[in-house]
Amino acid sequence: MPFFECKDLVKDFGGLRAVNKLNLHVEEGEIVSLIGPNGAGKTTVFNLITGFYSPDSGEILFEGHNLVGMPPHKITELGIARTFQNVRLFPNMTILENAMVGQHCRGRSGVWGAILGLPSYRAEEARIRKIAEEQLAFFGTRLIGYRLEQPASSLSYANRRRLEIARAMATQAKLLLLDEPTAGMNPKETAELTELIGKLRDERGFTILVIEHDMRVVKGVSDRVIVLDYGSKIAEGSYEEIAHNERVLEAYLGKRATQAEAEA
Repeated sequence: MPFFECKDLVKDFGGLRAVNKLNLHVEEGEIVSLIGPNGAGKTTVFNLITGFYSPDSGEILFEGHNLVGMPPHKITELGIARTFQNVRLFPNMTILENAMVGQHCRGRSGVWGAILGLPSYRAEEARIRKIAEEQLAFFGTRLIGYRLEQPASSLSYANRRRLEIARAMATQAKLLLLDEPTAGMNPKETAELTELIGKLRDERGFTILVIEHDMRVVKGVSDRVIVLDYGSKIAEGSYEEIAHNERVLEAYLGKRATQAEAEA
């Protein structure tokens, strides 16, 4: 049984089929890239996996659990966390507090523990802070030290992206879903984050499913690449196999552009 698997997944929005009988799997320890033209259904797949949308049919299996019908917080508890195409942080909360939010699904003390300041609550708060700081430290000096108490709004765009990944890490996830993590970054920042994605797997043990448009990133991190077009999987394989696949080139460039390249 695969570590993670989608089987015959279907999602319609009115008359539009956004995901069409999609089958994909991710093995534990893999980095798999999900690519495709704009509107191919990639983010919809992430929204289905994390419980933001319910599929019209099909199964989503994670370590033997069928995720269909589960609320997002239960899916997070099982070990799946995500980032978003557009960064979603709490801008007025500190960098540390944003990372600590990732542990919310693991908290056990409850409201009364917080109100009464019980020893169990204080111990849990210290544990959550420690886990958050460990995830922030993964990104070097950019998110720790004096920065811990700064508001998230003070961060550069690239560091906001890093903080969002740190928050996902702090959920103690096993599978990370990264939605265009390098979007809006300059070439230097993109190269740095590409290296960090590899370290998330190699040093921290995360399995990763990533949506990415930058083919340099896809080439740099992927064990396998899955290509969507109009909600359907049109190709799967290594980066080299995908880069020379005629259906993929046609989906990205259009048939005429592909023919023109071949004739040039």
